[in-house]
Parts: sequence; C-alpha cells; structure tokens
Amino acid sequence: MVSRVWTDAARRKRLHSTPEKDQRKPFEVDRDRIQYSSALHRLAGVTQIVRVGEADVFHTRQQHTYKVAQVGRRLAQNCIDADPKLAKKLGVDVEVVEAACLAHDLGHPPFGHAGENKLNELLEGREDPDGFEGNAQTFRILTTLGVRYPDCLGLDLTRATLAACLKYPWTRDPTKPERSIKWGAYKVDQADFDFARRFQDHAFQTTEAALMDWADDIAYSVHDLEDFHRVGAIPWNHILNEGSQEIIRKTHEVWFGAPSDAQAHLNAAFERLASVLNSAFSVLLNTSYEGSREQRVALRSLTSFLIGRFLTAAKLTEEGNGLHIPLDTLAEVKLLKQIAKQYIISNPSLIAQQLGQKKVISELFGILWDNSEKGPPRFLPVRLRYIWDVCEGKRARFSADCIASLTEHEVVALHARLCGLSGGSVLDPIVR
Repeated sequence: MVSRVWTDAARRKRLHSTPEKDQRKPFEVDRDRIQYSSALHRLAGVTQIVRVGEADVFHTRQQHTYKVAQVGRRLAQNCIDADPKLAKKLGVDVEVVEAACLAHDLGHPPFGHAGENKLNELLEGREDPDGFEGNAQTFRILTTLGVRYPDCLGLDLTRATLAACLKYPWTRDPTKPERSIKWGAYKVDQADFDFARRFQDHAFQTTEAALMDWADDIAYSVHDLEDFHRVGAIPWNHILNEGSQEIIRKTHEVWFGAPSDAQAHLNAAFERLASVLNSAFSVLLNTSYEGSREQRVALRSLTSFLIGRFLTAAKLTEEGNGLHIPLDTLAEVKLLKQIAKQYIISNPSLIAQQLGQKKVISELFGILWDNSEKGPPRFLPVRLRYIWDVCEGKRARFSADCIASLTEHEVVALHARLCGLSGGSVLDPIVR
C-alpha cells in the first residue's frame, strides 16, 4: 500500500486562503465555486461528440458533466456506505468527488478532441513544450485562469479538490509513453501542481480522483450510446453478430496497459452484454427507434441497469489508487466506449466537419499570435484581456488560453469577423 498520510487540515488547505466564511463546509464551497463558474457555463456551448446545436438529442459537454457529477456522487456514497472505515482512511469525501466531476472537462476546448489536438500541434509548433491537453487546461482554469477573487488567480480550491481533479497526476514527460500522451498539468503551473500533490508520495491518482475517473467512464460509455441509439446510428444487430469480433479486436488494440488475459475478459464481457441486450431489452434491437413509450421505457431501463451495474462493481481497496474495478467490468465499459468510437467518432461526415473546425482554430490562433507581440490585441474582447497578464508575455500560451476560453459559437463568430467572412455589427459584441 502506498502512503496516504495527509490530515484533514492538509486536505482543507487553500493555497491563497481567501478570508470568506459562510455556513458551508470547505469542500461544499469548492463544489459550489465550480458549479457557478463561467468555465462550467461555457460547456453548454462545447461539443461532447456531435457539434453543439446540430440536434437537441445529443449531449453537450455540460450535460455530460452534470451526469458524471451525479454518477460520481452516487459512486462515492456507495463506496463510503460499503466500507466507511477504509473510506475515511483513504480520504473519500462525497463533495470532493462531485466537485472533481463537475470540473473534469472545464479545459475541454471548442470542437472536442479535434480542437484539443490542433491546439497541441500549434503550441508545439511555437516551441511550447507544455503543448495543450484538456486535463491540464482544466487544472490551469482552476488554479490560474478562473476568476473569483480580486487578490488571487483561479478559484482558490482546497488541496483535496485540486488533487481529485488530477486524472493524470503528472506533467508532460516525452520520455515516458503514458506521460507523453496524457498529462494533468502544465509545467508553467508547477507550483499549483506541487501544492495539490504535496502529500502524495506516489504516481497514483488520489482515491477521489479515481472515483471521478470511473464516473466519467461510466457516463461516457452509457449516455453517448443512448444518444446515438435514438438517431438510429448504432447497428446493434450487426454488432452483436458478424461485427462482434471486430469490436473486440479494436477494443483490445487500444487498451493501454492491458493485462495478459485481456482477450479472454473482452470475449466474456461481450457475451454478457449481448445476453443482456438480447433478453431484457430486445425491443430496442428489433425495431427502429421511433420514440414510442415502450422504447423510451426500455432505453431508460437499460441505461439505469448499466450504470448501476458499473457503479456497484467498484470497491475501495488499500492497493494502488484505492479503487478496485473488476477486470470483467472494466472490459464491458471499454467495449461500449469502442462501439461509440467505431460507429460515431469515425463517421466520415464527422471527420470532414472536424477538418473545417481545425482550420478555424488554426487561423484564429495565428491571428492572435501575430497581433499580441506587445500586448493583448485591440480587437480582443474585453473579457479575455486579463489572460495576457496571466501568461506574462508567452504569446503561444496566451493564444491557446483565449481560444480555449470560448464556446464554439464564439470561436466561429470571432474567426469570421477577423477573417472578413462576416462583418457583423459593431453594436454586437461576440464575447460578453
């Protein structure tokens, strides 16, 4: 077991110790600060998988976030109820887990992973070794870019909540594969990272971070498939028959750090999922979805069944990050995530759309870079100008921070005006 000796006082500590006091407990304050932040509000205008505004049936990033928070809270409660002594020893607090769930996607840039990849490419091209990563941007928002108090940057959250938000508790390290693909903080934010991880003498997530991470996986694997089932985009009969081996094979290929017997677990997991779908929920497989009451009841029952199945399988442990997910359950979730990826994220129409989105981000980044040599550009919306001072003249980071602070509508509108594609109105500010 790794050492987890950090006292309640250390967990509640804030780096800036803002003097505000009210009736709430420290972790409740954290949760509420994130709930009411402009960064969370922005996620209503950010892609989950399908572009915001394309159809009301699809989740936005904000709707996904609220469902992750709900799952995370129930997950933490279930673990605490099952083993209250171990939960206390590991430092599991329901409010911290929910706060981390609400925060987990704040750094998600416009246009989803397409935007994330393009911003990373642009920053690397300007020789910024930190690059861009959505999780690291989340931490940057919480500690630096968030606006709450006049005398400090960020939201001034407790150490426990900041640590719980670190899904990947390390900075970028090109020499280690797992730390060159995903990272939880930029080196420019090292002081805040060190504060959050001061009492962690290991490279594991805190248990509260592990609970947030699993809640995200549960929500992603269930709710996105629900959306695409509604629009008829999931060919279940094909998947459960001739398409089964392809799904299993591709899931195995992308399983990072897969155990030696992963193939067997995936085969068994697929059989279990197929059995559940074919028996209890055949009404969803054998007819096209039209939104009948019977179909809606069946779909809600399926999502409730799967969430409950994945949630109750998780148990606290004294090993590793403090959370044990059975391999059989992990395999089921990975299969469901692969189905969404294979039939939706790889859709040619979506890929074509993403190429245009990357072009918008690239051109807007270039305009911000070219016009910020001596300070924030005069055309920059007032709401974003403080970012120049925060970035201390680092133009590439400034350009990325500005773009990542916008909704997709704002990015498109600002790009169109600056590129002469739409004059707009001088009386109509793009960013308020």
